[in-house]
Amino acid sequence: MGYLGLVGLFGLIGLTGLLNKVHPAQSGSSIRLLGLLGLLGLVALLVDIPLGACGAFGALGVWNHQNTSIARLAHFGWLGFIGLLQTISFYL
Repeated sequence: MGYLGLVGLFGLIGLTGLLNKVHPAQSGSSIRLLGLLGLLGLVALLVDIPLGACGAFGALGVWNHQNTSIARLAHFGWLGFIGLLQTISFYL
């Protein structure tokens, strides 16, 4: 189960939305803060719980980036549902 948490490292893709600035007039500036959720993926390296896989939701922060190659990387964010299901089953 520890390897499943490494899926959360895909959330670090969301940090590219914070590093590569977009035009201020483009909507979705607050959604790009989801990239910080990608840091939750680092929890998987420290603690053996599947919560780190939920960090993949951080990649969703770049879904409307004006650079289309970066925006395509947001599809990895849906892997966070795997972590969410594993976290629920872990605590039940």
